[in-house]
Amino acid sequence: MTDTATKIKFPYRYDVVGSLLRTQALKDAHEKFKKGDITADQLQQVQHDETRKIVKKQVELGLKDVTDGEFNRSWWHLDFLWGLTGVGHYDYHQSYKFHGSKTRTDNADLVGRIAYNPDHPFFDSFKFLKSITPDGVTPKQTIPSPSMLFRDNRSDNWSKFYTSWEAYLDDLATAYHQTIQHFYDLGCRYIQLDDTTWAFLITKLNETADDKDEHQRYVQMAEDAVQVINQLLKGLPDDLTVTTHICRGNFKSTYLFSGSYDDVADYLGQLNYDGLFLEYDNQRSGSFAPLDRIWNGNKNKRIVLGLITSKSPELEDEDQIINRIKEAEEKVPLDNLALSTQCGFASTEEGNKLTEDQQWDKLSLVKRIAEKVWGA
Repeated sequence: MTDTATKIKFPYRYDVVGSLLRTQALKDAHEKFKKGDITADQLQQVQHDETRKIVKKQVELGLKDVTDGEFNRSWWHLDFLWGLTGVGHYDYHQSYKFHGSKTRTDNADLVGRIAYNPDHPFFDSFKFLKSITPDGVTPKQTIPSPSMLFRDNRSDNWSKFYTSWEAYLDDLATAYHQTIQHFYDLGCRYIQLDDTTWAFLITKLNETADDKDEHQRYVQMAEDAVQVINQLLKGLPDDLTVTTHICRGNFKSTYLFSGSYDDVADYLGQLNYDGLFLEYDNQRSGSFAPLDRIWNGNKNKRIVLGLITSKSPELEDEDQIINRIKEAEEKVPLDNLALSTQCGFASTEEGNKLTEDQQWDKLSLVKRIAEKVWGA
């Protein structure tokens, strides 16, 4: 994963993070399915019809890569995790702690040894996306990072199935490696691992600074995340681009975490990803000071600046965004920078508080600014 000519085209100068607002037709179909008014096949047909529409719209906007909007899932992370062998579905009985809003209480936990599932439903979803993506445009697949299984009690049962934590981490890395390899075999050349763990760790490492033992717990979590991620990336095909999106939480335009990347910058700099999407749409994200440590001098890696918010409809001032890109250039060469929204528009099916037209306006703004900066 080192060939500059092959790798540097991804992420694109203007890129799409992943999720898109669910259309009203898709929402209506889900309600009908829950009531038993339509079958699973009928629901999938609506999903496919609506996915065709949003892929067509992304292409019309001139995006060079497109996603299925995550129309095949309810949660950005849980639907994928439930599809792995050894992961079950249970009621957490707690809402995830978003500021000013409550989520549903679904969660995932270990019910056996973690393994690759050749029948994971996301494979069929990708095959459909690829089949409707026109030549010259790249279908982009998004999945959650394996580090998402470290959190929110999801790995509490590990000792029931493993003699050591290391053995569990090895299985997790192997399951992910095989899953990503299968996406590649299906024609995927661009995959993104979404991850709220690093923003969680920013908060926890700060909160526990005066408690040595508790602090070490989160240091270990960061080290485990680096180990598993780099292990799963090892040996993947050279023409496959794997990026990550470092998310701070995205539910009904609210958020989970705040704080500078400074406390996790050195860990992020160790990750062997081809690109990192970083949220930088407001003061909660801190300054650009840690960017050089995150980029870590890797000329084959792009830092995607999430300077355009997906949480509100107001369009950012183009000149201000261009000035911020110039500020970031003091830390990372312009050739290794790109632009996106700070997150997707609907990390869960509920979606953020803006309209579909406003969503497309945001993505158009990303493209317009990138063309001014890079001529791309």
